[in-house]
Amino acid sequence: MSKKAQRYFAVEDKQPRNGGGEQKESTASSVKSKKKPPNMEVIVVDTSKTMPARKRPEFSGKKLREKRQQRMEIPLNPAALKRHSRGERLNLNGVKTDYRKIKEKRKDIQIEFAEEQAARAEILLDGEEGFLEAEEGESTTDISQKEIAENVDITTAMKHFTLALDFGPYRMRYTKNGTHLLLGGRRGHVAAFSWVRKKLQFEMNVMESVHDVTWLMNYTMFAAAQKEWVHVYDKKGTELHCIKSMHRSQRLEYLPYHFLLCSAGENGFLSWMDVSIGQTIGSYNCRVGKVSVMTHNPWNGVTCVADSKGAVSMWSPMVRDPLAKMLCHPVPLTALAIDPQGIHMATAALDRKIKIWDIRQLEGPLETYHINTAASDVNLSQRGLMALSLGNVCEIYRRNPSADEVELKPYIRHRTNGTISNIRFCPYEDVLGVATQKGFTSLIVPGSGEPNFDTFEANPFQSRSQRREEEVHGLLEKIPAEFISLNPNQITEVDVPSAKERLEEKVKQLTMKPPKIDFKPRNRKGISKAKRIKIKQNVRETRFREAVKEIQETKEKLLNQEKRTMKEGPDFIPLETKTVLDRFQTKKKKKTGQ
Repeated sequence: MSKKAQRYFAVEDKQPRNGGGEQKESTASSVKSKKKPPNMEVIVVDTSKTMPARKRPEFSGKKLREKRQQRMEIPLNPAALKRHSRGERLNLNGVKTDYRKIKEKRKDIQIEFAEEQAARAEILLDGEEGFLEAEEGESTTDISQKEIAENVDITTAMKHFTLALDFGPYRMRYTKNGTHLLLGGRRGHVAAFSWVRKKLQFEMNVMESVHDVTWLMNYTMFAAAQKEWVHVYDKKGTELHCIKSMHRSQRLEYLPYHFLLCSAGENGFLSWMDVSIGQTIGSYNCRVGKVSVMTHNPWNGVTCVADSKGAVSMWSPMVRDPLAKMLCHPVPLTALAIDPQGIHMATAALDRKIKIWDIRQLEGPLETYHINTAASDVNLSQRGLMALSLGNVCEIYRRNPSADEVELKPYIRHRTNGTISNIRFCPYEDVLGVATQKGFTSLIVPGSGEPNFDTFEANPFQSRSQRREEEVHGLLEKIPAEFISLNPNQITEVDVPSAKERLEEKVKQLTMKPPKIDFKPRNRKGISKAKRIKIKQNVRETRFREAVKEIQETKEKLLNQEKRTMKEGPDFIPLETKTVLDRFQTKKKKKTGQ
């Protein structure tokens, strides 16, 4: 085979560097005198033709500031600013010191900047919710699931399906990001699968009754309330743990930010267990008998239990008595639900009424609706839709905030083959899961899910590495069970009674006087009266000096703390944390008075 012609480069300088033509001739002669290898071409490169250096535009500081202001002065939507508003500015008339005024002004400026940034970021939220719209003279209630599936895209149409199962009635749960589904049948059937991809994760029969199921931190672990105890399984169906402290549980709830598994027993006991360390946090008798209706408030982590007297009691694992009680209906409650934002609570009872309550202010009812049949279950979606189960009929409603003692008009109605036992909206999807006595049905409900999701909160497209990172961050940011209260914002507020007590104690210590010392020596034989008086005086003086020294030390300690607080400020946060290596740092020399 013949070798291909190779190339090599030679450099030619057209302009002499030293201004002489002799160098140019010598260079050219040297190029010519080079022996050209066989089968090679010589390419002469001209280095004189170079691109000139790019000159930066010369702007003065004033022009640069004007350009930055032009970039920043982008018009904002007033409606978006109103949505993200945090209220009016603080009135500084009552603030005495200039330091506090400047501090509050800076805080207000930061809040306004955050509001503007949040309003500007709305342009990134490209998803919008959409609802069914009927023509004149028609109603959306008449539109069946078959018609909806035929008129939507194939991806959405695949979300409507029915599973025929023989071990019901069933209880169901979606994961926090809405990608996986967990089913538990009363006759022992337990299954978990990715309902979007229709990929089965595992399926088994535990050979005893299953009363409720719930996911734990993610789809890799779940808990099932079986006949005697609560059992924990992994994603392949392998039993990891048996919680015997939760005996004959009827309902399960999981608090994701606290890593707490809550169970309500047949004997009326509420139990909380920290699944990260396997320790029981609290177990109390709620004194309402058998608990069949229970949920938790995602805003503050409080567990809500409904009883047969129409009252809803709110419990914390650190308090033996309920934090609050609300009398919602004069008859026994049948269903209870709280919206994902933790603002409203919906209750259903045997009086065939649905009431909406303000659970933050513990006020209401804000809305009251009448229905034809008592609802066996109720659930609220991320966009405010309400689903009710009425026997074998499932109805979805769009709530009317201005309604008062009116009859609800269904948004969507669907009839199932068996009696409905459990309903839940899927997060971030326009889907409602309906668990029945004969299986499971997935319904398409336009406008029920949140179209824009926060990947730091719940990511429907989560990868394996992201899931591991989320587990680690969740454990590091775990909220202690002691912080569960009706008002979680109360943690950042000043406890005025405790502050007054501390102030009074400090004043008492600073104004403390040495106590009167009363000492009487024992009557012993051989000791004269003068010696007894001298012993009494010596002991009194010794004890008095000790008391004075202790009081002085306490005062000095308090004064040093006050000086440190005044120097650093009440909200002082050190830039560098203290470590074990601080002892190797050079200590500052104290100034000595001359």
